[in-house]
Amino acid sequence: MSRQPRQLQPGFSYHVTSRCNNREFRLTRLECREVFLYAIKKAQAKYGFKLYGLCIMSNHVHYLLEPQQPEDLPKIMHWLNWYTAMCFNRMLNRTGHFWEKRYHSTGFANTDTRRALNTLRYIHANPKAAGMQQGFFYDFSNYGIHDRLGDDGITQWHPAFLALGKTLDACAAAYRKFCKQYRPKPKSESKNHWGSRLLVGLKVKGKSKKAARGQLCLPWGELEVSGEVIEVAEKFIFANCYNPQIAGQILQKTTENEPEPDDSECQVSET
Repeated sequence: MSRQPRQLQPGFSYHVTSRCNNREFRLTRLECREVFLYAIKKAQAKYGFKLYGLCIMSNHVHYLLEPQQPEDLPKIMHWLNWYTAMCFNRMLNRTGHFWEKRYHSTGFANTDTRRALNTLRYIHANPKAAGMQQGFFYDFSNYGIHDRLGDDGITQWHPAFLALGKTLDACAAAYRKFCKQYRPKPKSESKNHWGSRLLVGLKVKGKSKKAARGQLCLPWGELEVSGEVIEVAEKFIFANCYNPQIAGQILQKTTENEPEPDDSECQVSET
């Protein structure tokens, strides 16, 4: 069956989701997320699109973006997924597909303020809905620039956000209240697929993996992230994190090549 063509129209914003292959948690390391932010910055310089919403989760990424031309969306996502896949496969010493199938995208007119605000809130609520934290502040989403009206160097405010009030402070207060009203819908239970009953109780013996001859391994401790990557990541994190002091300590440990903290330390919950 042929793929359905994407509905690309001028004056539209697009909610885009990319998921790691096999839904594996490949984006948990801080260095991977820093490189991801740098890749987005490079993609913006190349294609000039507007990024309104962003949330980097452990195994998928949410974007709300507006390309300069509708036909630019596939080019943006192709380049971004290609560039990050090359980086992450090298960083994690792996091969093969990094991203799962095609990215998912839904578009809507920028004049549809209700749809835009609901999409933004959904993106920003992902860490909370996943049980990673209590509040909306998250080091790798751009909720912080909406709440504190900062500048993270990558994202900007959607026209729907700017229409919430006569001043920026009024917009921030209205959006903060709008987010606190969010109640995530429970996810449906997993459905039975063909072969489910056949596979119940079946144990598959897997072969131990052996390193290929002549393959060069890349130990994680030998990876050095360039200063430009860290500079882009620090600006984004400090603009959006809940506690800049804790975020600064985590970033300092990374630059000093110390052992990376647990995921629970990287996610700061709002009290």
